[in-house]
Amino acid sequence: MRPSLVALVLSLLLPAASAQADQVTVAVAANFSAPMQAIAEAFTQDTGHELTPAFGSTGQLYAQISHGAPFDLFLAADDSTPAKLEAEGRTVAGSRFTYATGALALWSAQADLVDAKGAVLHSDRFRHLAMANPKTAPYGLAALQVMQGLQLADSLAPKLVEGQSIGQTYQFVASGNAELGFVALSQIYRDGQLSSGSAWQVPAALHDPIRQDAVMLQRGADNPAAVALLRYLQGDRAAAIIRSFGYQL
Repeated sequence: MRPSLVALVLSLLLPAASAQADQVTVAVAANFSAPMQAIAEAFTQDTGHELTPAFGSTGQLYAQISHGAPFDLFLAADDSTPAKLEAEGRTVAGSRFTYATGALALWSAQADLVDAKGAVLHSDRFRHLAMANPKTAPYGLAALQVMQGLQLADSLAPKLVEGQSIGQTYQFVASGNAELGFVALSQIYRDGQLSSGSAWQVPAALHDPIRQDAVMLQRGADNPAAVALLRYLQGDRAAAIIRSFGYQL
């Protein structure tokens, strides 16, 4: 084959191979939507790789992964679900780590509804309280633990509006369909400032720690972009972004 023809063939083949290697698809817990979008932009700037996130509740994403959804990495809202996938042999050994520790907040889009100690929960100033499904969303489980610890679970039960993910729960409150709700601090907080409304950051002692683990799935083992992203999430630039949304590392 003539050199010019070889060059032509390679020019047609290499971009396709490169595009495949440079794409990483990530299943991401809904509470981490805003940080992930910021990380995706920085990751592409720094590495040239393209990142495609899919957001949902941890339980929903686990079900999709179990049924063969084409994800390379999984960023959960807990540490137990990635550990379960690891035990099932669906992950790359040694790849699991805690990328963030989340915080829960009671939030209202109304500026004067939620006080600094959450005493509004004991009042009759609201008709609807939003929370995520505690069976599929770790932030929903944390919210349930808070209500149980405050001995309010029974009295608040008639007012509960349940979202399938923390993202849907946030929308219930932001739209005014629920006057207040338990959301992830990261959804309403950036660079030390509350984005809108009023909020109470729930003391961590009122619920189990929300340790959020990331893990590489088997599909990502041979994907250079997936390997690069796993490393990037443990680096300084990603850490700064994660902290700016109120997470601990």
